[in-house]
Amino acid sequence: MNFLITTLLAVVIASPDSRLKVTVDGPVYSITYDDQQLVAPSRFGIRTNCADFTDLRDFELTQERTTVSYELDRIKAGSISKEATHAFLNYNVDKPHGLSVEFYVFNNDVAFRYVIPKTGETGSVRVLDEQTWFNFPEGTTTYMCPQSDAMVGWKRTKPSYEEYYKLNAPLAEKSQFGHGYTFPCLFKVGESGWVLVSETGVDSRYCGSRLSDYTEGKGYKLEFPMPEENNGNGTVEPAFALPGATPWRTITVGRDLAPVVETTIPFDVVEPRYESAHKYSYGKGTWSWILWQDNSINFKDQVKYIDLSAAMGFKYVLVDNWWDVNITRERIPELVKYANSKGIDVLLWYSSSGWWNDIEQGPINIMSDPILRKREMAWLEKAGVKGIKVDFFGGDKQETMRHYEGILSDADDHGLMVIFHGCTLPRGWERMYPNYVGSEAVRASENLIFSQYDCDIEAQCASLHPFIRNTVGCMEYGGSFLNERMDRLNGQPDARGRVRGNIRRTTDAFSLATAVLFQNPIQNFALAPNNLTDAPQLALDFLTEVPTTWDETRYIGGMVGENAVIARRKGDIWYVGAVNAVDAPLNVDVKAIIARLGGTGARVITTVKGETSEVLKFKKPLQVAKNDGAVIIVK
Repeated sequence: MNFLITTLLAVVIASPDSRLKVTVDGPVYSITYDDQQLVAPSRFGIRTNCADFTDLRDFELTQERTTVSYELDRIKAGSISKEATHAFLNYNVDKPHGLSVEFYVFNNDVAFRYVIPKTGETGSVRVLDEQTWFNFPEGTTTYMCPQSDAMVGWKRTKPSYEEYYKLNAPLAEKSQFGHGYTFPCLFKVGESGWVLVSETGVDSRYCGSRLSDYTEGKGYKLEFPMPEENNGNGTVEPAFALPGATPWRTITVGRDLAPVVETTIPFDVVEPRYESAHKYSYGKGTWSWILWQDNSINFKDQVKYIDLSAAMGFKYVLVDNWWDVNITRERIPELVKYANSKGIDVLLWYSSSGWWNDIEQGPINIMSDPILRKREMAWLEKAGVKGIKVDFFGGDKQETMRHYEGILSDADDHGLMVIFHGCTLPRGWERMYPNYVGSEAVRASENLIFSQYDCDIEAQCASLHPFIRNTVGCMEYGGSFLNERMDRLNGQPDARGRVRGNIRRTTDAFSLATAVLFQNPIQNFALAPNNLTDAPQLALDFLTEVPTTWDETRYIGGMVGENAVIARRKGDIWYVGAVNAVDAPLNVDVKAIIARLGGTGARVITTVKGETSEVLKFKKPLQVAKNDGAVIIVK
């Protein structure tokens, strides 16, 4: 269908299956699913230096049915083909400055953005404010991560999307630091369903955004970065050339959590920013820093980790900070040559700095200088390095987004993949940038080393990420520990007779399950050379086997912050990860899962009497205890 309406009245944009409906009435939208209101009436509009589009009334509507299809090997599903209603609401059509609000409405997803045409002599626009709101019915509770203060924390590196989530909080509860919440944001609308709010398509032409604290009767407002971010450098207000558009605001809805877990909306509405002449390869890797820390960044210890990767059948080794001092640039080609002789490729760490933090770990002040960066990329290619991990960014301003894009573009010129840490949320980048691999943007595995409290709540966090952070983009977590202690000696006394390291509360079966629950195309696991002899062979064999790229993802069960059961398919094999964070046992019906996934049989890796074991028979549901997990391989 394709039709034009000129109206002063409310209109409805319905999903292809008609279960999801977006009602637009002037500058207000609302969303229902199965006739249940999930997004209450919410204002939308933007104010620019050219015109104020915040009190929009009359509009023309055009809409048509379309199909979105693409292939992508780095997200939760490899091949996407889905129908949508594609609509434009054209406002101020008879005035000097017009605005279109573009919508895609899928069966469980809504994306909209503001599109500004070029009119007359005006060639660019500065966005002073977005009046984009997300309101919810009374009784809604929230699952969100607060935005931190800017320029605080270790070496003044925040915000970096690494704060603790607040679970099942009432709408009116204020955020911890008074700056609202980082995307994505999850809402439970009573018994009616779930809503996930985020954004996608952010690049050098706009800033990243967040949600404000709640305002009674209005909801949560989309907010631009804080002035202090990026050490005060760069404007808060984004600007772009005309014709142009803002990023997409995305809303995923469902009666249960399946649409949230399985959504691909961050990638459905964006396009590649550039084509690559290179073919990138993904897989598993090891990295010494996570357990052996800074002192391990030397040639001898990196050889041990290269040998570990080779023994595990992995593809990569990640050499972390200080390699420029402790290994030296002159010896990196030698290390790469040794790694390649073992069938291993090398990834190198860099700081993003910089004039926006106090980082000393090297290499510093290279990635922030376009001339030095281009020279460095050429050296990396010549040395045989396959990718870089860039750490410690400074916020969400357009200035910072331009920095991310510059690193990605320059790296692709030399066939280098890019991982980001201490960073912002990826916003459709897997489809936009062919050499982008993944981002941390979560309170990740390093915190298990630094804090016993993080070890104590590890299972709870693992029950969050499949429903919130990892739903919208690759998550470079760096987990799957098999050490019992978060220390190089793994519980053995040091020279002074002291036993060091935080205690891991979770089981080996739990660690294996997170290799399925957490999605990233390169998984740098937190293994150590000692695990080759002190970890169960069953666990090592599974980590050798488990894929890192997937053809399909399905929600099987679980509740946010309590437990999670997620299935991912590679070819004809389904891998199901299950973890439990609460006192009551999690019942996992293996027979039902086999039937649901269309399999004929399965093997189960679980914990039996404190040991990781393989179970071949399952006459009754498997019970997963608190801090435990299980993996089910269905064929």
